[in-house]
Amino acid sequence: MGIFSSLFGGSTERGSNEAMVPWKQLTRINQLEELKNESAKRPQVIFKHSTTCGISRMVLNMFKSSFNLEEGQMDYYFLDLQAHRDVSNAVASEFGVIHQSPQLLIVKNGIVVFHDSHGSISDIKLEKYL
Repeated sequence: MGIFSSLFGGSTERGSNEAMVPWKQLTRINQLEELKNESAKRPQVIFKHSTTCGISRMVLNMFKSSFNLEEGQMDYYFLDLQAHRDVSNAVASEFGVIHQSPQLLIVKNGIVVFHDSHGSISDIKLEKYL
């Protein structure tokens, strides 16, 4: 049962060497303007997550387990698609990306410089975008 819990988020225990992602909740459309402004100072990451999708949960867990950046290098926004579909639609419109789930976007200087979805998210090297 342990492998399924670790893949699908059943356990709340964290390994001692696993860093915590300092998530900011993306819940309002007007946060996108703030996000774009902040992207001039440091990269902004948006993780779009479907809370009802096992694949999305698995990818989120892989992202969290491989997270290794220092606090303040990037800002990380977590978007719950079921709760905030209007925000997800605004992200797609504002940044010119097709909606997918799970999906990760990196915003620098007000534009998306990289985005990917599904299992490819685990291959992203965030430090490349610092």
